[in-house]
Formats: sequence, structure tokens, C-alpha cells
Amino acid sequence: MFGFFKNELLEVIEWKENSKDVLVWKFPDKDSDIKYGAQLTVRESQAAIFLNEGQIADVYGPGRHVLKTENMPVLTKLKSWKHGFNSPFKADVYFVSTRQLTNFKWGTPNPIFVNDPEAGRVEVRAFGTYFMRVADPKKFYREYAGTSSILTVDELEDVFRGLVVPKFAEALSESGATAFDIYSQYSELGETIRPLIQADLNDFGLELTKFQITSVSLPPEITEHMKQLAKLNLTSNENLNKMQAFNQMDVDKLAAENGNYENMKGSRNDLMMQQMMMQQMMQNNQNNPNQSNNSNDNAGGKEEKMSREEIMKTLKELGELKEMGILTDAEFNDKKKELLAKL
Repeated sequence: MFGFFKNELLEVIEWKENSKDVLVWKFPDKDSDIKYGAQLTVRESQAAIFLNEGQIADVYGPGRHVLKTENMPVLTKLKSWKHGFNSPFKADVYFVSTRQLTNFKWGTPNPIFVNDPEAGRVEVRAFGTYFMRVADPKKFYREYAGTSSILTVDELEDVFRGLVVPKFAEALSESGATAFDIYSQYSELGETIRPLIQADLNDFGLELTKFQITSVSLPPEITEHMKQLAKLNLTSNENLNKMQAFNQMDVDKLAAENGNYENMKGSRNDLMMQQMMMQQMMQNNQNNPNQSNNSNDNAGGKEEKMSREEIMKTLKELGELKEMGILTDAEFNDKKKELLAKL
């Protein structure tokens, strides 16, 4: 009886978050008993966990809760209270933040290896961010938070960064992504990898709401290869067809404005000639992908082998480019001199 009057009965239990850095907070009861009929206020993005003698009794979501035996079925059962027993009770109360935790950083301190069908085994360094939230407060408290009075977001980030990075390497391998995928499809690849990492976070009651790759570092020679592929995509047949359609629209527009369609035929023919030559050059590059490498080898002392027919054909094409104004006289003469020296 003396202990009962000595301790102040708790009538209001709530957590007013003063910092976004706190993830779990134990209500400071100071050995006080909770009054029967006390008010428990749980705000949005919070959950309250009641412990009786170290055992999880009840978990409350957002709202105002009146603490009575009929509203606390698990705790009432643990206490062996009979219906209508209105004495104060003792319990530990932990509040858990369930809001989304943003901008956690991750990165690969050591390179990971990706098997690429074109480039072979490629070293990759990747960096990014991830968001998570506590989806199951009961499981999170039991499997991770424990009995700490305060758990900060920084502590969670430090621990799970060590989990996310190796899982990223495993998930990347399972996804079958190539070096080009990593280099060009950040968002899509992040969404592919996220559920693979989520499988390990389920055991802790955590949800990985977003996993994002923000930068990728590849060896210089692989990066240059990716740039060449991008250039090749820009000269694809689809884009050339679009270019031809736009050029045709320009010719028709000029003809309508000038009222003289016949005089515009020459312009249309010139445009068609340019497009045909671009298509021919693209086809040559596809049939001979090592042409640029051969040119570099020539600079190092290796002579490119060209037949007389190929040289004369190239001279004719260069002459047409000069007539169309694409090549200057100086550029044409330099290339002509170079080709004639090979005869």
C-alpha cells in the first residue's frame, strides 16, 4: 500500500517526437504504475508496444486508446485479471517510428565483377541510396531493437549498409544484368534488385521501399565501348527513317511557301543522296566493326589493305560529298592524296 501511494500514477502516455533521428523510444515511467483507464495516444507514423515482465503483450497503432482490461486482451490474459478488476498495472512501453526513412547511402568499397556477353568479366563499382521503414513493429523490436531505451536511425543505417552491399552483388548476379544494363538503366535495374534484397529484410520486420543506383564506375575501356554503342544506336535505321521524314517535311514546307515545287526537287534529291550515303556508311560500319580499330593500327604502322576498285569507289563517293558541300576542298584533297598513295 505504501508503494502504491509513493508512486505517481500515469494517466497520459504519448511520444512527441522532437527529432527525426530517433527510431525507438522507451517511455520514461520512472517506476510509476499506469492508471486504469489511462489515455494512450499513438500518432500517425508511430506504434506503441506494451511489455509485461519482458514479454510483448499488446501493440497499438495510431489513435487514442483507453487502457482498460477489455481493450487489452493479451495483457489482461498475462496478468490473469478477472473482468472488472480496476487496479493500476505495471508495463514497459516502447514507441516505434514507422515513417519512411530516406536517403540511406550504400556503395561498393571494392569492385564487383559482372559477366558481360560482349566485354567479358567486367569490374563494376556502384553507389546509390535506399529508403526503408518499419513494417512490423513487433518483429522489429523482437529481432533487432531489443531493450535499448533509445535507438537512432544512424545505428540502423550502419548495420544494414553491411547487409545491403553484399546482397547487391548477389542480386545483380541473379538479375542477369550486363555491364551495359548497369550503365544505361539505373532506375529499371534498381526496381529489379529491390525485391531480391527485401527477402533478407523481412526477418527484421523492415520494408525496403526504394532502392536506387545513382552512379556507376566502369573501367575506361568499357566506358568508351558503351559510348560507341550509344553512337551506333543514334544512326539506327529507325532514326534515319525519322530523319528522312523530317527532311521531307522541310522540303514540302519550303515548296509551299515559295509556290514553286519543281525548283525544290533538287533539294529533295540532295537530301535523299545524303541519307543513302549515311545508310551505306552505317552498313559498312556494321559489316566491319573493327574499321576504327584498323585505322588506329594504321597510325601505329600497320597498312590497311584496299583493292584498286575500293579506292576508286571511295574517291567517287568523296567527290560526291565535296560537290554536295559536305566536304571542303582541303578535306577532299587530303583524303584523295592519302588514297592515291595506296594505288
